[in-house]
Amino acid sequence: MLMRLIVDAANVVGSVPDGWWRDRRSATERLRDSLVPYAARGAAGHPGPVEVVLVVEGAARGVESVPGVRVEAAAGGGDDLIVELAARAAADGAGCVVVTADRELRRRVAAHGAECAGPRTVRPLPERPSSEPRPPEDQPPVAAPDQAGGRTADLSTDAPPGAPPEGLSDGPSGCSPGEGT
Repeated sequence: MLMRLIVDAANVVGSVPDGWWRDRRSATERLRDSLVPYAARGAAGHPGPVEVVLVVEGAARGVESVPGVRVEAAAGGGDDLIVELAARAAADGAGCVVVTADRELRRRVAAHGAECAGPRTVRPLPERPSSEPRPPEDQPPVAAPDQAGGRTADLSTDAPPGAPPEGLSDGPSGCSPGEGT
């Protein structure tokens, strides 16, 4: 069965405070380029090949497709286009995994049978210097602004350090409301 990996570019780029806000387009191009290997090897517990679709919005709309990654530009916010693509995958009989930490988007794509995975599925966090203390395990979940309207996205759904190699697994594969979000 064909598997589509749909990546919410704004949410994944915004999940790591690496200066992406200085040049959103370049940050999105770096994400796009890092997604190329997933087309062949697979992701989120699904072996390759997979069809990788990167949904862009705003300043990243000019980012072009490359071999292995199809870029879809949203006319407005990317969430509606992601839901449309998930619905299309279901109609085509294709499996679908949506990569986002946005709870509302997860709920919407679940209605079309899509699985969900967090940003670390395709974008591991940068390494911390060994001298920098790690946050305590009982610390509240980290939240980041959702790029589609100021809501917060719970990033605690991502796998903890020491997760399977290459970030291929990211918590629950289903995305029913309240499960792993």
